Amino acid sequence: MKNDKQTCSWPKGDPLLIKYHDKEWGVPLHNDKKLFEFLILEGFQAGLSWLTILKKRENFRKAFDNFDFNKIAAYDRKKIHSLLNDSGIIRNRLKIESAIRNAKAFIDVRKEFGTFNKYIWEFTGGEPIHSGFEFLEEIPARTELSDRISKDLKKRGFKFVGSTIVYAHMQATGMVNDHIKSCFRYKEITERF
Repeated sequence: MKNDKQTCSWPKGDPLLIKYHDKEWGVPLHNDKKLFEFLILEGFQAGLSWLTILKKRENFRKAFDNFDFNKIAAYDRKKIHSLLNDSGIIRNRLKIESAIRNAKAFIDVRKEFGTFNKYIWEFTGGEPIHSGFEFLEEIPARTELSDRISKDLKKRGFKFVGSTIVYAHMQATGMVNDHIKSCFRYKEITERF
């Protein structure tokens, strides 16, 4: 734990959130499998807290074949039924079906661009956006850029990719560094990326 360092206040003392904040959130990701994992998890989070998703993350990995988008794209009714009966994940038919649809759309994007990474990072010119907010209250829920990405993803057949979900994905995968400036992670990430 980094109790001696100033940090963002949103982890609120929860060990899972603190670990996620200190190790993952805001770090630029360029791995298609991890980008897909966050895209799916952000979709499942809609209407819920991120802590709920983090607590179930390992269960999601097991239930969804470690986020292998090729396997998920081939899920059938039997697999959907199995997922709907899995108490370790969020059992929402629309979200489960959207994960399958998103896997297919993800594969299509990879066919067009070579990698999803190349596609998604083109929106920021390949570089993370370091927001430099002073206060948590300044951090938006969506931006013009997340609006644009959301619109493009929807056009490509993705589901559960509204602008707020897309912005959360951008934060999680380091497309934007929304750690507040006084947080020790803001400086670490801006200096590394």
